[in-house]
Amino acid sequence: MTARILVVDDVPANVKLLEARLVAEYFDVLTAGDGRAALAICENRPVDLVLLDIMMPDMDGFEVCERLKANSRTAHIPVVMVTALDQPSDRVRGLKAGADDFLTKPVNDLQLMSRVKSLVRLKNVSDELRLRAQTAHTIGLRELAHADRPDEPGNVLLVDGRASSQERLQRALKPIAEVAVISDPQAALFEAAENSFDLVIVNANFDDYDPLRLCSQLRSLERTRFIPILLVTEQGSEEMIVRALELGVTDYIMRPIDPNELVARSLTQIRRKHCNDQLRASVQHTIELAITDDLTGLHNRRYLDSHLKLLIDRASARGRPLSICITDIDRFKLVNDTYGHDAGDEVLREFAKRVRATVRGADLACRFGGEEFVIVMPDTTPEMATIVAERLRLMVEGRGFGISQGDTVLSVTASLGIATLRPGDDTPEALLKRADMALYQAKSNGRNRVVAAAA
Repeated sequence: MTARILVVDDVPANVKLLEARLVAEYFDVLTAGDGRAALAICENRPVDLVLLDIMMPDMDGFEVCERLKANSRTAHIPVVMVTALDQPSDRVRGLKAGADDFLTKPVNDLQLMSRVKSLVRLKNVSDELRLRAQTAHTIGLRELAHADRPDEPGNVLLVDGRASSQERLQRALKPIAEVAVISDPQAALFEAAENSFDLVIVNANFDDYDPLRLCSQLRSLERTRFIPILLVTEQGSEEMIVRALELGVTDYIMRPIDPNELVARSLTQIRRKHCNDQLRASVQHTIELAITDDLTGLHNRRYLDSHLKLLIDRASARGRPLSICITDIDRFKLVNDTYGHDAGDEVLREFAKRVRATVRGADLACRFGGEEFVIVMPDTTPEMATIVAERLRLMVEGRGFGISQGDTVLSVTASLGIATLRPGDDTPEALLKRADMALYQAKSNGRNRVVAAAA
């Protein structure tokens, strides 16, 4: 995972230590020795996460965090406070200032890296939502909706195996949320899938059940994939916490629970959920008719033309890879000529479903025109793009395409061409042309194959 991390500390030795740990994990690291320098860097350069010391002269970490969150240009950068302060009141103050986490020195390496990677993943999803909403705004469809609803109460699902802790947690959360309580984890999974929740709190206090199984299932289901999860664990459960963050758990809190910290962490997650929900709604409502292909439901060429340049500019500014794949249904004209255009439309719709099932959350799938489709894959190397393309090729080839005409099942294959962004002044036109040439090569080599353009 590539990301740009800003380390802020007035003690050079602390900066060097954190920098060495992060560089060893292949992160791009910026450093600042005081709060004002940190604010200037975040204002003028893309930053994916801030590791922020609290005890600094002139401007402490609490004030730096508050200023970052008050600035619309930096409000969505995750902040992790790294400090020697270890009182619950300090954690609560940091969380209320807008921090996403609060790690106490000396920091456990594994826990630090897991938290950093987890927050970077969350920011990538949020960035993509904001970028897509901005694209809709840019082409003049609608003003961006205001995405914060801080005063709106949340709906929380508490999954807890013990009646005594259920009552305590429910009482603590009552001022900020409606709380539904369930003791059975499997019943909780169905409840989360059937109803609208802003946060699921999973208390790891079951005698005969692994709570991470429920967390994994919540992340696997389409209807619960974007619900924040707050895990409640015992002190010393670092291994469980690291595993939980890898599975996609959003936050954690350790027992004994300070009610104020529970409320602060829950509010952060509820507000983030409201924000992302509204961004998704903004994107959905503003671009659906104008830049969605009516037949397949994918984005159309107009949206690709507007959005690809933004993705390329962002990848170039951050020094990240970006790959695209152009795929074409083999001998599609024969389908239309033999079975008619209605059958061809059925094949296109089914093909689009398989494209949608193959791409990842941050990828962009579009119908390019006719039987051609484009997949844009941010943060993706040529090798990874080839794996994604090959997975799609096998998904197309492996199962027939049913059409309503006489219950016929057609064997369909696809050819795919891949190109990757070149450092420097690469353009959308040049990138698409290289992918198209690779597609032509795949067709010339016999179809039903993946070809990557030369770097």
